[in-house]
Amino acid sequence: MTHSKSRRKILAGITSATGSLLLSRTALAADLTPRAAEGPFYPTRSMRVSDTDNDLVKIAGLVREAGGEIITLKGQITGRNGIPIAGARIEIWQCDVNGKYLHPGDDRPVPYDQGFQGFGHDITDDTGNYAFRTIRPTKYPGRTPHIHVKVLDGSRELLTTQFYIEGDPDNAKDGLHRRMSKAEARAVSMAFTEGPKGTETIVNIVV
Repeated sequence: MTHSKSRRKILAGITSATGSLLLSRTALAADLTPRAAEGPFYPTRSMRVSDTDNDLVKIAGLVREAGGEIITLKGQITGRNGIPIAGARIEIWQCDVNGKYLHPGDDRPVPYDQGFQGFGHDITDDTGNYAFRTIRPTKYPGRTPHIHVKVLDGSRELLTTQFYIEGDPDNAKDGLHRRMSKAEARAVSMAFTEGPKGTETIVNIVV
């Protein structure tokens, strides 16, 4: 079994173990997850490292892991009617622990963490669950810490949004965050808890 497959198997276990909990929470949701700008640093296919799985802190073939606080980001994707969406592709991308994006457009003289994948994707399981192993988002100049998120059904884009750290003091100074209502902000907020495998957060998505 390859390293990529073994990491995916571990994360798949995380999603299946929490499936019923996520379903019960999402079934009550009625509002769509708020959209947000894609931003200038979405890495096209040619910009990504060859390893684009759902474990962003370990690149296949490298010994060291990425710097930063490792977290598990997981949740469930459903329609507005609460029905889980299986087989959806969810992508995330974010800056590394140094605040640098995996994108040539980010040309600031800041070293990029070569152990950080920068971009990853997962495919939702039969109950709409997804999971990523990544780092707690860090600051990028002019922005509050955030993770970019895109959901696709085949080639059709269902949602582009951003997740934020719940209660981060920089949220109040962030132009995109300030545009949202309190309810919208809650829908894309990451509250961290200690789970069986370390720090984790659950963000459910409604499209």
